[in-house]
Amino acid sequence: MLKLDELKYSIVKELVAGAADVDELAARLGKRKEELMRPLAELERLGLVDRVEEVSESWTLSETGQRYLKEKLPEERLLELAEGGELSLSAVKEKLGDEAGIAIGVARGLGAKIENGLLKVDPEALRKEAEEVRRCLESPDEECARKYKRRGFFKKVKVKRIVVRATPELLKAWEEGRILKARTITALTEEDIIKGIWKDAEFKEFDLSVEFPIRYPKRRHPLMEIHEYVKEILVSMGFEEVRGNYVDYALWNFDVLLVPQFHPARSETDVFYVSGARLPEPEEDVMKRAEKEHLRMWGFWRAEIARRLLLRTHTTVVTARTLYERGGGEYRVFSLDRVFRSETLDPTHSMEFHQLEGIIVGKEVSFKHLLGFFKEFAKKMGLGEVFFKPAYFPFTEPSVEGFIRHPEVGWIEVFPGGMFRPEMLRVVGLEGYNVAAWGIGIDRIAMMLLGLKDIRDLYTNDLSVIRKIRIPKTLRR
Repeated sequence: MLKLDELKYSIVKELVAGAADVDELAARLGKRKEELMRPLAELERLGLVDRVEEVSESWTLSETGQRYLKEKLPEERLLELAEGGELSLSAVKEKLGDEAGIAIGVARGLGAKIENGLLKVDPEALRKEAEEVRRCLESPDEECARKYKRRGFFKKVKVKRIVVRATPELLKAWEEGRILKARTITALTEEDIIKGIWKDAEFKEFDLSVEFPIRYPKRRHPLMEIHEYVKEILVSMGFEEVRGNYVDYALWNFDVLLVPQFHPARSETDVFYVSGARLPEPEEDVMKRAEKEHLRMWGFWRAEIARRLLLRTHTTVVTARTLYERGGGEYRVFSLDRVFRSETLDPTHSMEFHQLEGIIVGKEVSFKHLLGFFKEFAKKMGLGEVFFKPAYFPFTEPSVEGFIRHPEVGWIEVFPGGMFRPEMLRVVGLEGYNVAAWGIGIDRIAMMLLGLKDIRDLYTNDLSVIRKIRIPKTLRR
């Protein structure tokens, strides 16, 4: 006779009826998959259960597919505009924005024509196509998943299943009635002894040979580890960290940096403007000096535009404020923090990312000090050779872009910088000093060091992804 505790007995009873994968078995028993792994290992040790790993491929919704499962498809949005079967291309582009090209491409694939700036579609064909895509997103099958993979709605993933089945020994013992259900005692209590429960119970033995689930030690997020390492390097090079607010005036984000108020970089398609927030009034002396320089350089400036609140698009806001608050002297500061831009999330762009920015202030500071800093920083980070070429930025002159070599994509730009222009320094009230300013694409460097190609993996909280990320030996402390 073989006595099994209640859970093992339930597992055996299910497997006698037929093989099942662990997920299915857990669902039948109302348990979590993790709860079954140890009992299954013990049953396998007793020769009652066989476990086999099977790997198969299946289609699953991509992030794009998941998004359109919740939102309207481009063809559905186009259909709402094209009830009459004809509409202007300009209206399509205005209403659909970035998705206009996709919607027009789908419509043309269904026989739509473009004549004299008008898009002529077949509403019925467009409706049928939208319904078919919607059905596929909601209840995909092999055929439709293959069809709409080209639109990025589906991707193939490998699925690992653990299949468990009863061994011939178990089937024979079950048939002969030699499998009994018994209460298993792991800790003998006074009540068990007094009531005699122990007589018919099964005492659980300790089996030290059974594998236990992996328990990972705590670690910081890989991106945070790189940030801390970068900060240590900069402090060792004589820099001090400074921080600022996420929300600030356009004055400090754009006007102080001499960006014209009519520049497209200030449009709402590129910047997150803020309503309902309150900040102390902008510095009146900075407003007056910014107005003077903008009128001299660009012939246009309005105070209400400079007073608009926004989520900062770069950390130069912080270093510019530092110059205003500290004034002259010999000092070096840096800021490593979040910035925000109105971007579409994809493998290389995000609406929120980190920027590393700094300044070197002094009467004798020159452009060669900036180039020397880039080379030394790259050396300490293990980034290899740096290649420089001239660049243009509204608030620096001369300006430079530094490139490092990526093993797969070649030279990539990560070190923009330059000497702050006298006009910009006059706006913040600093004269008689030189300022070397630099910015570093720290997220781009982090992706390269960690071997990542998708910026979303850099910010993931998925432990299965984080555990696969390895910090380079050169950055380990």
